[in-house]
Amino acid sequence: MRNFVVLAFVLLIGIQAEAQVKVSPGLRGGLNVSTLTNIDDNSSKTDFYVGGLIDIKFNKFFTLQPEITYSRQGDEGREYFDNGSYRNVNYELNYITFGAVAKFNFNGGGFHILAGPSLDVKVGDNYINSNPEDFDLAIVGGVGYTLPNGLTFEARIKQGLVDIYGYDYYNNDGYYTNDAILNQVFQIGISYTFKTK
Repeated sequence: MRNFVVLAFVLLIGIQAEAQVKVSPGLRGGLNVSTLTNIDDNSSKTDFYVGGLIDIKFNKFFTLQPEITYSRQGDEGREYFDNGSYRNVNYELNYITFGAVAKFNFNGGGFHILAGPSLDVKVGDNYINSNPEDFDLAIVGGVGYTLPNGLTFEARIKQGLVDIYGYDYYNNDGYYTNDAILNQVFQIGISYTFKTK
């Protein structure tokens, strides 16, 4: 792993040395289809995300894109009552997300794949009987297409890595039992990068 990091750093420096780096601000927004894993009787919730970005273009093949986004997530679950009845509830988990995605353009054209980490800081929720964790770490991956005018269409998957309830899911033998409740979000949206001289 250490050798990989060193190699990536050397390649990045080499790319930067041969190219004129272009930095452009932009805006992004779109649709969230979110859910929480390992919860019975829940379904996905549809909401939105909106934010800003900085497009750091090293060359026609590689771009680094730091982002800050307001993201409304959660799921639709059921609240059960003592008499056996229930009602559907839209559970909200609202985050400010700080991310950085690496974008790789095929043949220097508009089509790209992207991947990167995200730190999500919770700014609100509507949970009554529990207190979800105040942050999440996530991995983002996706595909997109950028038009020459700076308009980009993207589809992403964001997988949370932190159990939102902070439980330790270990059995008596010390093995992880795969019961963690994690954020999982499908995003489809657009972004626009402003042209700079």
